[in-house]
Amino acid sequence: MFVYRFEKLDVWNKAMDFCEFVYKKSANFPKSEIYGLTSQLRRASTSIPLNIAEGSACKSKKEFIKFLTIALRSQYESVTIVQLCFRLGYLNEPESDLLQERLAEIGRMLQGLINSLNEKTQTNSKKPKTKN
Repeated sequence: MFVYRFEKLDVWNKAMDFCEFVYKKSANFPKSEIYGLTSQLRRASTSIPLNIAEGSACKSKKEFIKFLTIALRSQYESVTIVQLCFRLGYLNEPESDLLQERLAEIGRMLQGLINSLNEKTQTNSKKPKTKN
């Protein structure tokens, strides 16, 4: 079976696991939220692995970083939605805590990957150009 490069990234796999959990948990949200918080949380959570995957196809590290930054923004958005869902009673405390822990881990991993790519980009730009 063919495996794409992004499928080897731990952060992509964690984000996929998070999405799966979100879809299962949000299925129990009130029906009145189907076009509100349910939809918003699902879109924000799926945006994380989608942007990681899309960015992995970029030709440059700088462009990949742009997509990882979008994924990080979606992670922040998901944090806020999870907190609101807890405040409204759609998630209990253990569910909310688990989602928050998973989001924090994803956020750290995304930031670490961004930092690593930035370092590699800066290192490559500092290398002296040689003539052939």
